[in-house]
Amino acid sequence: MTNTTATSLFEPARIGALDLANRLVMAPMSRNRARPGGVPTPIMAEYYAQRATAGLIVAEASSPSRVGYTYPDIPGIFDDAQVAGWRRVTGAVAAAGGRMFLQIEHGGRIGHPDNNGGLVPVAPSPIALPGGIHTPTGHRDAPVPRELTIADLHATRDDFTAAARNAIRAGADGVEVHAANGYLLNQFLATSTNRRIDAYGGSVAGRVRFVAEVAEAVAAAVGPERTGLRISPTNAINGIHMDDPERLFPALLDALAPIGLAYLHIAYAETASPLFADLRRLWPSALIANPSAGDGRPFHPDGGLAAAERALTAGADLVALGRPFIANPDLAERLRTGAPINPIREDAPLYGGVDARGYTDYPTLGKVAAQ
Repeated sequence: MTNTTATSLFEPARIGALDLANRLVMAPMSRNRARPGGVPTPIMAEYYAQRATAGLIVAEASSPSRVGYTYPDIPGIFDDAQVAGWRRVTGAVAAAGGRMFLQIEHGGRIGHPDNNGGLVPVAPSPIALPGGIHTPTGHRDAPVPRELTIADLHATRDDFTAAARNAIRAGADGVEVHAANGYLLNQFLATSTNRRIDAYGGSVAGRVRFVAEVAEAVAAAVGPERTGLRISPTNAINGIHMDDPERLFPALLDALAPIGLAYLHIAYAETASPLFADLRRLWPSALIANPSAGDGRPFHPDGGLAAAERALTAGADLVALGRPFIANPDLAERLRTGAPINPIREDAPLYGGVDARGYTDYPTLGKVAAQ
């Protein structure tokens, strides 16, 4: 049941069986801070615990397999060391009163052997990522990916379900299946990346099939009330092109609706668009909008409050913000009280880093007052 009468970010909300203190979601953002081997680090636990006043944290994309890795220093969720690392993170968030879902992301063609332990990336079709990719030795041309066989698809689906079970074992409240922003599941949806002529390509029904199968399998593994899905109908990042979003995404929602997922998360949401209105009308449970600033990027110098209010008015149940959380660990309190919003510092790393600079050293209101 949705909460479409919400008028404020600071009303309580419910996702699946989970009660949330407010409707502000910290969107998943890769910060490239894991150890080699994809193990979350102690500073990652500190980072997420600092932001636990969000109603829900969706933790950064984590790979379900070695071949699914995208960029250097991305976390994984497919072995015991990674599970132990994530358990420290979820424990710190819970101790701070927060709730956390873990996003599961397979990169598909967004990968490189230098990032994947020597493995060639895989994809719906053998079409290389344009523009290249970052590796430990610099920017490199992306390889032509290997086309997934039917057996590979079944194995990849099983990797997602195993990763979901690992996330719950690591203490996460749930998982978000990543089908947005040009990664593997989004590649199945897009005509620019899916040229298959079997049951997983071609028609709208064929292109939505694998996404629906993965979502159904994950929900069966950990419970639909613990499972969300992220899509990006209007985002052309990473060489993605949709010929027919007005037909494809309603068809995807029709395929997903019987599963009973906890939520649908729309990234780069154009909340004033007819497509958003259609998806809101069709989706039977909670809808999270990650609102676009109007230029295709969800960045809001005011902290995102005006965009959040517009999203709630348009029918979103919760609102996900990303970049404002980077520089404002207490973003919920700043938005609630109208306090100033910290800008992201240009002298600190946005991705990667070896210390707290640009990661856990942004001040809270309490720290400023104490000083």
